[in-house]
Amino acid sequence: MFIYTVKSGDTLSGLAGMFGIPAGRIASDNSLRINSGLAVGQSLVIMSDTMRYRIRENQTLYSISQEFGVPLEELINANPNINPIALQIGETVNIPVSSGVVRRPAVTNGYAYPNISETALNCAVPFLTFLSPFSYSVTPSGELISPPDEDLIYSAVRTAVMPLMVVTNIYDGTFSTEVLSEILADVSATRRLIDSIMYELDRKGYYGVNLDMEYIAPDDREIYNEFLRDLSDRLHSGNYVLITAVAPKYRADQPGILYESHDYPVQGRYADYVIIMTYEWGYTYSAPMSVQPIEEVRKVLRYATSEMPSEKVIMGMPNYGYEWTLPYMRGTAARSIGFAEATEIAVANNAEILYDEKTQTPYFYYTNNGVRKVIWFDDPRSITEKLKLVEEFNLAGASWWTINRCYVPNRLIALNAFDVAKL
Repeated sequence: MFIYTVKSGDTLSGLAGMFGIPAGRIASDNSLRINSGLAVGQSLVIMSDTMRYRIRENQTLYSISQEFGVPLEELINANPNINPIALQIGETVNIPVSSGVVRRPAVTNGYAYPNISETALNCAVPFLTFLSPFSYSVTPSGELISPPDEDLIYSAVRTAVMPLMVVTNIYDGTFSTEVLSEILADVSATRRLIDSIMYELDRKGYYGVNLDMEYIAPDDREIYNEFLRDLSDRLHSGNYVLITAVAPKYRADQPGILYESHDYPVQGRYADYVIIMTYEWGYTYSAPMSVQPIEEVRKVLRYATSEMPSEKVIMGMPNYGYEWTLPYMRGTAARSIGFAEATEIAVANNAEILYDEKTQTPYFYYTNNGVRKVIWFDDPRSITEKLKLVEEFNLAGASWWTINRCYVPNRLIALNAFDVAKL
């Protein structure tokens, strides 16, 4: 597998001839229409065990080796009939593709809303260990409100994916600090919640719980830790798994209601896996920026792996970007956007896709009806670089929020990097 960056004049048919792969395959592997144009700076997944490349003006074997990350000596050895100091435009170079890649064992998770399309679901399940339908919510008395999750459970099991019961403190459509506090303060409500979880697990055939409690009151930190312990004991006694989702922290005493009651050492002690939501640096009401700047993620993972076993940590991956109106005005909302949609906008507006090396994130500017816009999103380059953090920090794997939008490179890159655990 190669990641190729589009240059001026490139077309799908031209790349098909250059790499010896049908244009339709390149399009489908990159969530593009078969007749799609290409944007300068766009990155593409090129799936091939061998690659033929036609030399362009001013190219050398050295520049080609740098572009494709192949050692110069290896490139020369793969082309014994080519004079490396007298290349001809249009001459074909064989680029060796690494064979026998050792894929790292990993667990992966995908969150899905019940309204996910069959196309999007089928796009994702091949690279998932767990499927997490979003979500059960709670009442102040500790009762559960079920989502319409039966179809997702069936689809997961049918495709050798483990469905997880997502439980949140969402009440009346939002994460509720107050409702969770009421439950934790009432022993009978806490017991009722745990009993209800165990009943639903058995009734619906879930393999475990994905617990996503957010905006927990700082005063509830210790009692919430006790709740985690009790829930963990009940789940493990029934041979169920417990996964928790936590906010991205840089340090133990990080202030803010989103962070203070997520006790990393305790989470790592009682949960089988901990999903760290390493995204939303760029968010709906932020200034334009990367949703997942790689150095910020590194800081979070560095702290997390100092407080809990690294092999329990699952890194969060966003499956969305944002479009901001310029000039940015504080308090105005950005629009959530899928990666394929972002690329289509760039192509339609003849925009050049730029790449921020510091955050490892693509972005571009365009004008719509006289209004200037900027989109920060992810592409095969950035997804590849960010998934390398799983190996760098010896993590358990990665989790996508959400899989409701199909983006084929997510699957191809994940399966190229990981030996994904299945049922």
